[in-house]
Amino acid sequence: MSVVIHPVVLCGGSGTRLWPLSRKSFPKQFVPLMQGKSLLQLTLERLSRLGAEVMIVTAEEHRFLAAQAMGDAQVQGRMILEPVARNTAPAMALAALQAQPQDLLLFCPADHHIPDAEHFAATIAKGVPAAQAGALVTYGVMPTFPSTAYGYIEYRPIDGQEACRVERFIEKPDAVKAEALLLQGQVAWNAGIFLCRADALLAALQSHASAILDACRDAMAAVQTETGPTGHGFLRPQAQAFARSPSDSIDYAVMEKHKPVAMVRFDGAWSDVGSWNAVADLTPADEHGNRIDGHGWALQTRDSYVFAPHRPVALLGVEHVLVVDTPDAVLVLHRDCAEQVREVVAQLERDDAPQIQTHRKVARPWGWYDSIDEDERFKVKRIQVRPGASLSLQKHQHRAEHWIVVRGTAEVVCGDKVLRLGENESTYIPRGEVHRLSNPGSEPLEIIEVQSGSYLGEDDIVRLDDVYGRQSG
Repeated sequence: MSVVIHPVVLCGGSGTRLWPLSRKSFPKQFVPLMQGKSLLQLTLERLSRLGAEVMIVTAEEHRFLAAQAMGDAQVQGRMILEPVARNTAPAMALAALQAQPQDLLLFCPADHHIPDAEHFAATIAKGVPAAQAGALVTYGVMPTFPSTAYGYIEYRPIDGQEACRVERFIEKPDAVKAEALLLQGQVAWNAGIFLCRADALLAALQSHASAILDACRDAMAAVQTETGPTGHGFLRPQAQAFARSPSDSIDYAVMEKHKPVAMVRFDGAWSDVGSWNAVADLTPADEHGNRIDGHGWALQTRDSYVFAPHRPVALLGVEHVLVVDTPDAVLVLHRDCAEQVREVVAQLERDDAPQIQTHRKVARPWGWYDSIDEDERFKVKRIQVRPGASLSLQKHQHRAEHWIVVRGTAEVVCGDKVLRLGENESTYIPRGEVHRLSNPGSEPLEIIEVQSGSYLGEDDIVRLDDVYGRQSG
């Protein structure tokens, strides 16, 4: 493609409809859903065909997950780190403010599944002339059934042009209205993908959402830039200024009010992976309509789905059921209730259930840990550290730790001692002692950590030095 397109990935969603796999600290775009790859990694791989560098707009707390996805996808780029969530209109404003006025920006959600990357790139190219002429271009997916889960775009073709004229945007309809829309024709599902010049977007925001633009302009005027330990550039908008921005989607803030808005039809395979029904549809069905992902069995069962990556899960004598199994939470629901999972999340949040926030297995910039077992005065963790990575230099006020190396080589700082430990070797970290764990080897380091003490919370960490610049977490 001769025209330079600057891809921008909008990576701020929470994905509550995919609980318990998606959590606040580990939203669905980071979950390895497709053959060990996350939706964000697949999105980055797809967009790398369009631009040499990719911009990601994500939450501050997810910066290392996003950086890991960029490394896995082998793409270069920078990240704008939102200090608070403010929906898609402010996120797009931040990206447009750091671009050159004539830059063509392609905004894409981080969590969509589009398997045909070549067809996607060809479809994006069809919107370039309209975007270069100053239109805001959206991409509409040709509907294959009367969905109530998506908003719709009514359009009118223009003779001799790939881009159509947008007549109106339609809210998510009920089933009767969705069927009527498909019978009417010339409607598309709203995919939330946009192409436009940076100056055109900023002008539209000035006209229709000036409060958003003013707050974002103030935030970017005082932006802080740094290079993280992974080599990726982080841009931090000024937090107080950005927090003043209204929270609004680009559809409500701009697209439904602005002219000209054009639409390009996308007729390839597409899913927003927005519910467990959508996830189930990504797995082929057997002769009884059952879909099994992992260690699942379906006996005397029809039209059901099992997600069981960790242990055996069996269904017997049921129909139209979805079962999602994770190490610390299980969801069982009728297929007709897939859009209502967020109500379960809301109830668990009211009850302060920890499974809303984190998984048992927690990602860290140096690797991950899995809390295997715990009681009032002990906790057992399985910890993996990536080659060349280190935990922070730290101490604990309330707990002691025993470390046992089960794979790889560990370098341990404990007070004024530096130890090198191999497999089946162990060490003891007394309460209050300054310590650090590092992996000097070329293979992952894995240890078992046994904590004991009066308080075992994750906030009992006093960091003295950290290569990732963290104060907590």
